[in-house]
Amino acid sequence: MKIHMPQAYFSKIMRAIVEFELIDRGDHILIGLSGGKDSIFLTYALAVMRQRLKKNFSLSAFTVNPMFTEDFNTERIRSFCTSLDIPYEVRNVDIRGIIHEQKGKDPCFTCAFFRRGAVNRYALEKGCNKIAYAHHNDDAVETLLMSLFYSGQIKTFTPKTYLDRTGLTVIRPLVYFREQETRDAVTFHGFEPVASPCPFDGHTVRQTVKELIAKLSIGNPLLYEHLAAAMRQNTLGELWPPAKTREEMKATYMNYM
Repeated sequence: MKIHMPQAYFSKIMRAIVEFELIDRGDHILIGLSGGKDSIFLTYALAVMRQRLKKNFSLSAFTVNPMFTEDFNTERIRSFCTSLDIPYEVRNVDIRGIIHEQKGKDPCFTCAFFRRGAVNRYALEKGCNKIAYAHHNDDAVETLLMSLFYSGQIKTFTPKTYLDRTGLTVIRPLVYFREQETRDAVTFHGFEPVASPCPFDGHTVRQTVKELIAKLSIGNPLLYEHLAAAMRQNTLGELWPPAKTREEMKATYMNYM
């Protein structure tokens, strides 16, 4: 396949690579490839970078089949990777069964946990030192709000994360892309994503937050821009101090009584 990329796309990926130092010489990067629009574009983009960057690095791609359906066909994904000269493998992980056994627990959390575990194990098995995921800017902003709404924490994922337990580094080269841009990029290149087999697709907490952002943006066109800016550490304003324990407050309490 003859690969090419519009300069606007190339510039956004290069900004992420340079700003967060995502790729080094000699890296073996494993791409978490679900077959959806984001991971398809990421795979193609990294193939372009492998060709254009001075730093020599290698790529592999890996799909976790969560066994939600019996007809999840990955042959189109395999053909796509073959055309880019990227080694590809798929393995079954019975996430459907695990979710069924853990009745009442968040299925998205369970799925993500076991997917990450499978990808990490495969990366170590194949001698990879980095894992690339296709999370984009919308994912990061939505994660920020989900953390605030559902766990009371102000946090999101980072463009580059070192995993102490495995020695692997997770990179996210698409963090400067909006979701619509990845959709447009896939259309531009004529790729056909594989439909998600997830039975919860479109009915998740993330989807609820996505729709909330869209709704609030109608009356505030700068809402998304402000949320994205809030992810930076230097934007943290005045917050309350950490809550004190009863023991820590005891001496002060006694001074009042």
